[in-house]
Amino acid sequence: MTSSGLQPRQDEAAALRLLRDGQLDLEGRLVDASNTTLRGVLTLDAVSARCVYKPVRGERPLWDFPDGTLAGREVSAYLVSRATGWDLVPPTVLRDGPFGPGSCQLWIDEPDDAEPLVGFVPADALPPRWFPIAAARDDDGTAYALAHADDPRLARLAVLDAVINNADRKGGHVLVGPDDRIYGVDHGVSFHVDDKLRTVLWGWAGRQLPDDAVEMLGVLTGQLAGALGEELAGHLTLGEIAELTARVERLGDTGRFPQPPQEWPAVPWPPM
Repeated sequence: MTSSGLQPRQDEAAALRLLRDGQLDLEGRLVDASNTTLRGVLTLDAVSARCVYKPVRGERPLWDFPDGTLAGREVSAYLVSRATGWDLVPPTVLRDGPFGPGSCQLWIDEPDDAEPLVGFVPADALPPRWFPIAAARDDDGTAYALAHADDPRLARLAVLDAVINNADRKGGHVLVGPDDRIYGVDHGVSFHVDDKLRTVLWGWAGRQLPDDAVEMLGVLTGQLAGALGEELAGHLTLGEIAELTARVERLGDTGRFPQPPQEWPAVPWPPM
């Protein structure tokens, strides 16, 4: 493949144009995904980049997400991320493709030397400044901990997950891109009107939010009442948008990271 090396923050407008209008040629399927997830190459005006294409027709019906499409929620997560100014979700659009309408997201290449931020580590060798989240053992009975770094980039992602009510923040959904930027992907089961937060990023539970997060939440409330709310209306129900606004306001009022739920599993399965 000839690649432009296009990255999300270099030229967002160019990335969105490529995602919307580029010729989409499929390379193959990501077999570990529960819904049809395809990798492809987009080409437009001699510029090319890889993408992830998730057609609506390949979605498995979910009893607890009966309204809208998972693809629409993927796009909504990008729109909210863009509005925060943190750019934690790669550019994502809804477009037609070889298997019909679906979400199309810019592919993030992780450098070979990228340091992992989430994972299973030996329970007696937790890295400095890492939070243990859950205990585990391998087939030989060796103790491990599911843990993540105490990293401000991850903390921002944890705030975004709380905002969009992400029900599936696995460790494998956290990517380290070029320039050590982190990205969250796979947001198809987000924005439910009921509390559904499931994540591996519980290290800051109950702690005070950073000042920049509190400021962001105040700005986001205003955006939801205006242009952002209008954009989301093409992908989410009015009830989901109303509850999104309420979550943002509650987070801003408490000024603290949410606590793990007691009524349902707090960590997705599998966690990675």
